[in-house]
Amino acid sequence: MGGTRVSKADLRIDSYGEVDELNAYLGVVRDSITDERGRAVLLQIQHVLFVIGSQLACEKEALKTKLPALEEKEILLLEESIDQMNESLPTMTHFILPGGHLAISYCHVARTVCRRSERNIVALSETTEINPLIVTYINRLADYLFVLSRYISYQLNIDEIKWIPKK
Repeated sequence: MGGTRVSKADLRIDSYGEVDELNAYLGVVRDSITDERGRAVLLQIQHVLFVIGSQLACEKEALKTKLPALEEKEILLLEESIDQMNESLPTMTHFILPGGHLAISYCHVARTVCRRSERNIVALSETTEINPLIVTYINRLADYLFVLSRYISYQLNIDEIKWIPKK
């Protein structure tokens, strides 16, 4: 964004490309659940990811001011949603393996793409000024997706698959 030519392997392109990939997986998650509140939150997250992608794609500060801004309230929405879902969930006693239902598995795929995206954005921030709210948002989004996977298990009455190490 802004007309500068860069390699397809450029970390900036990789960063907003992974945000785009994450957004696509969130569409799959949204289409896989029936909970209307969850679907609405995921749709709002998808809109925020477009804001983040445009911010990451833009190198020129003058252009960034014309883009939609990422606001602290978006992070608060994630945190409030996490807290609300956690109120219904049993305490975790083990690590959980992905699976049990397609919607749960999709959440875990989206979560891992989100963590990969976070790592690339952090790497980009080491060489380029990045809005720190972007890193915070992506970090909290991965947490949200983990809790959402547990919440879907709870809603569908599906036992979580506990990881129990063999001795």
